[in-house]
Amino acid sequence: MYSTEIEVHTGGAAVVHNLTREAERFLRDADATDGLLHVWVPHATAGLAVLETGAGSDDDLLAALDDLLPRDNRWRHQHGTGGHGRDHVLPAFLPPYATVPVLGGVLLLGTWQSVCLVDTNVDNPVRRVRFSYLTG
Repeated sequence: MYSTEIEVHTGGAAVVHNLTREAERFLRDADATDGLLHVWVPHATAGLAVLETGAGSDDDLLAALDDLLPRDNRWRHQHGTGGHGRDHVLPAFLPPYATVPVLGGVLLLGTWQSVCLVDTNVDNPVRRVRFSYLTG
């Protein structure tokens, strides 16, 4: 298995950060052929999603998360910025992992799909993402 970790600066606002280019660069560095790309986010307040970006779906996802998991004082987990407890619930809805098939060194994503880090935690502006390639 070939594996590396990158650092992603997400800033102080909720974001959907497209990781697809970083994943493709990782696969080139790994001399990938056929296998699986596993993406892991070792954080209790971030998740991964495979979705379309740039056409509004990323903003729609953040809006849906705000509706589903409001940033208010209902959460028992209450350290950090107000409503931070919802950030700890996020990974139950958007897991901290994703696995994508690789064929001929190319991610087998659909036409509009991207691998994205979803980070709603405004208290933690820097995230780690681990890419691991398992040869088939």
